[in-house]
Amino acid sequence: HKLMKIAEIKDMTVEELNTKLVELKKELFNLRFQHAVNQLENPHKMTEVKRDIARVMTVLNEKNA
Repeated sequence: HKLMKIAEIKDMTVEELNTKLVELKKELFNLRFQHAVNQLENPHKMTEVKRDIARVMTVLNEKNA
């Protein structure tokens, strides 16, 4: 997972943003599961995914306003 740039997110359509949000939430769920069973190599990944979720939600709220 690479950190998404805000410009990259703003260029997406609402449908793409919703799809990306679902993907990110699934990824976060999987990371949390790996973390719970102590198999997560890089705990910082969870922070990156959470930030991407926040960015996507912010842009979605702007587009829906």
